[in-house]
Amino acid sequence: MRLDVRLPIGVLFSMLGALVAAYGAATRGQPGTAPTGVPIDLVWGLVLLAFGALMLLLARRAAGHHGPPSGKGEDLPSG
Repeated sequence: MRLDVRLPIGVLFSMLGALVAAYGAATRGQPGTAPTGVPIDLVWGLVLLAFGALMLLLARRAAGHHGPPSGKGEDLPSG
């Protein structure tokens, strides 16, 4: 069994993104948390969460492509 590096990266970034986004949502509207008007913790938490979800999706998709060969030679070019 081969471990795809996208799986642990996806888990790490998803968990970190969820924590940062939750912190950003919890402190939203408090003085000093968004000097520019944009809740930076919430935005970057969602970006990290999206990246982690993408890595998990790619790891899951790659795991489906490594199935055993059929042995019938259908995938091999003829000639």
